[in-house]
Amino acid sequence: MGEVTQLLDRARQGEGDALADLFRLVYPDLRRLAHARLGAHQRNTLLDTTALVHECFLKLCAVGTLQPTDRAYFFAYAARTMRSIIIDLARASLAERRGGQYAKTTLDTAVIDEAKAEGEVQLLALHDALEELASLDVRMAKVVELRYFVGLTEPEIGEILGVTDRTVRRDWEKARLLLAAALGQ
Repeated sequence: MGEVTQLLDRARQGEGDALADLFRLVYPDLRRLAHARLGAHQRNTLLDTTALVHECFLKLCAVGTLQPTDRAYFFAYAARTMRSIIIDLARASLAERRGGQYAKTTLDTAVIDEAKAEGEVQLLALHDALEELASLDVRMAKVVELRYFVGLTEPEIGEILGVTDRTVRRDWEKARLLLAAALGQ
């Protein structure tokens, strides 16, 4: 059993120090994952890599008990949590109750605001397309999440889902085609 798996077991058993130890151990990996998730959007949002990692870990701890049983499941769970944080932030930014329907324009940031809104709209469209894909084929949606949002390899995804690498490749190709069609690309 790896160190992450042992810490997850200790955390599920209620050891308070286990969560702190887990956070210290996986922090560099979570930062790498958060940086990859934010990508080009990082410049156009209030959320940076560090804030996303901290928000993610707070949400993981707030659930009460950590569900993941090993390292791969933990990072898949963390990636899904990061995705939900980014989506929630994009929705809040575009919400009408906060004046999202009005264009906020200042003399020096008009271009940045337009780019930010366009990026958030694209992000929400991707989220909706993934939700639609999940309603059609749950495994394909999980393959996309694990590959795109977590950055796992085909063998790692196959191990988590209990399928062969070839099945993962087929699901990935089908999912890419369906998502491209749903996004109008």
